[in-house]
Amino acid sequence: MPRASPPRSGLHPVEWLCELVGTAVVLLVGISAVCFDMAGSSPIGELPHTWRLLLTGLVFAGTGSLVAVSPLGRRSGAHLNPVVTLAFWTQRKVHWHDLAGYTAAQCVGALLGTLVAHGLWQHTADTVSDGATSPGPGVQDLAAVALEAGMTACLLLAILFMTSHRRTARFTPLLLWLLIAAFVWRLSAFTGTSMNPARSLGPALVAPDLGPYWIYIAGPLLGTAVAVGLFALARNADVLTTKLFHDPRYRSTMASTLPIAGANARDALTLRDGPRRALR
Repeated sequence: MPRASPPRSGLHPVEWLCELVGTAVVLLVGISAVCFDMAGSSPIGELPHTWRLLLTGLVFAGTGSLVAVSPLGRRSGAHLNPVVTLAFWTQRKVHWHDLAGYTAAQCVGALLGTLVAHGLWQHTADTVSDGATSPGPGVQDLAAVALEAGMTACLLLAILFMTSHRRTARFTPLLLWLLIAAFVWRLSAFTGTSMNPARSLGPALVAPDLGPYWIYIAGPLLGTAVAVGLFALARNADVLTTKLFHDPRYRSTMASTLPIAGANARDALTLRDGPRRALR
């Protein structure tokens, strides 16, 4: 197994901008799908509600997968979700500078994407609360937290295990597309199926509806802890790349065992100046 290149410290504006734009695109297309599929004036309103949920999930999750395989995602890794970056950070694959930068970029991107969607759909967006997530009728807050935690744990375990094997790493976007779409299809009636504090933040600010937002912080964070704990039990499991679609032609500011552009020169610098330079 080749030696892993270490995570890099410092400011990485290109990667952070890619995360911002990628998250904005996901929210813009995803909320547009909610407006088109779920609003009272929907042109497909005659379809069964569960079919419209499935279609919304396929579009919402599919947009994230397309971002992952786009140049934006190949450069930043297309985390598009603070808890994805956090999970990789727990594996010592991400410097805390990037943990902070990615999280901020994802939250800003989610807000911008929601604002653009609101501007496009206006009254229709109002009728669906700009895609805001909240517990369904009769669902207690703690039950919603537990559901969000469970879905987030499944999501992160899929990412961690898929990116731990060379043969499966490139298929991560496909698995996530199907997994998230299935969650939206079957479980969105209970929590809105967020699994992503940034995804819920944008609509919560624009709607505005910040009351239930704590659920979409607590649930994903709890799910992250569960996923990381379960992943630690797996023997010889080690994340090879923090990119959901790894392309060796692109640079990375994070740790990678798989080939990345410019790795030889960077490794030479690390060997010359010592490992603390890369990790401080």
